[in-house]
Formats: sequence, C-alpha cells, structure tokens
Amino acid sequence: MKVNTQSVNFSADVKLIDFIQKRMDKMELFYDKVIESDVYLKVENTSAKENKIVEIMVFIPRDKIMVKKQCKSFEEAVDSACSSLERQLVKKKEKMRANA
Repeated sequence: MKVNTQSVNFSADVKLIDFIQKRMDKMELFYDKVIESDVYLKVENTSAKENKIVEIMVFIPRDKIMVKKQCKSFEEAVDSACSSLERQLVKKKEKMRANA
C-alpha cells in the first residue's frame, strides 16, 4: 500500500517512517481494496505530555476514512489510530457484504 507520510514543522526519523509503513501495510489484512493513505505527524506546542498528534486518512473506492489520535509518542498514536482504522475497515467490509 502507498503511504504518504508528512511531518509538520519537524523532520521525522527514518525508523518512525518505517514503523508507520509496516503498521499501515497490516491494514490490507482487514480490507484489501485500500488505494493509499496519508499520514500527518504534528507536535502541539503545549506543556502537556500528550502533544504528539497523528492523523491518518485512508482512501478506499468511493470513500475515505479519517482518524486522529493524540498520545505521548508517535508510535503509540499510530498504533491507536491503526487499531481504530482496522475496526472501521472491518465494519465497512461487513456492510459491503450485506449489500452485495
């Protein structure tokens, strides 16, 4: 799957980008018609520890799914967002089967 990763106002580490790519590749196990996905990494300027924001937009035929998570680390936020996306993709797949 093609994953476009963009880090806003900082440069993302290669390890982080590889981690995101691997985690996003697992999405195809849940829904095989994923076209591509956009991942936005942001750091919020607050004193709170949970200042890492990850937004993931997954494009599927005739639709898109968006998830936004805020955590202490990017890895934690990506994991959380991907878990949420997996549930949504499974729901979408079941709905398509019911309508077919």
